[in-house]
Amino acid sequence: MAKGAATRATTFRGSLPRIIRNTDRLYEGNLIAYFRIVFGKANNLRNPNHNFRHLMHVLYECYQACVFYKGELSPRQMRNLLIAAMFHDFNHSGKRDKDSEQVRRAIKALQHHALPPDQEHLPDILDLVCWTEYPYEIRTASLPLGAQILRDADLSQAMSVAWIQQVVFGLAEEWDISPIEVLRRHEKFLVSLRFATAWAQETFPEEAIDSKIVEAQELLALVEEEAL
Repeated sequence: MAKGAATRATTFRGSLPRIIRNTDRLYEGNLIAYFRIVFGKANNLRNPNHNFRHLMHVLYECYQACVFYKGELSPRQMRNLLIAAMFHDFNHSGKRDKDSEQVRRAIKALQHHALPPDQEHLPDILDLVCWTEYPYEIRTASLPLGAQILRDADLSQAMSVAWIQQVVFGLAEEWDISPIEVLRRHEKFLVSLRFATAWAQETFPEEAIDSKIVEAQELLALVEEEAL
């Protein structure tokens, strides 16, 4: 966790185009070319869970973290992180394949599509993507800050307002199980959910996680209880 980071929290509210164009000049360059690649070439954009919305959710949250850690992360490190966020599930199969296979697809896409200015930094970007492989083999706290942010952003989809569609019905389709079974598992996931970075802990505090747990419990009760 970065020292003093909690005192530098900044709330950013902006559009996806603003982030991609780098209107506020937060990171190096812009992400227009990469966005066009994702929008036009990724095979997973219509997946039930690992879809376009998920890729953009992770990008958006990583950008919020970059705002939070401005001055600690360099503009180049921010660019590496945001590229990794856009590609971390590129060409995800939408099936319950081994996560190592999903990561391999994303790495292959990055190696193919990386722009000339990013070639020198490609090993660092690929490392960030590799560290999203789940279950985690390395403790998040042991990783560089950028990798911690990416993991936290990836997990944070469970905290979004659209979590029921994305998580419950999306994962049910991808895992080939019933939505109610995903809902049962999701409560356990939320109980164990812990964010590593000061940014995520401030953005998704324990009381917010507790609220999601209660919401999941109440939804499960609605589905399982007998109708009056």
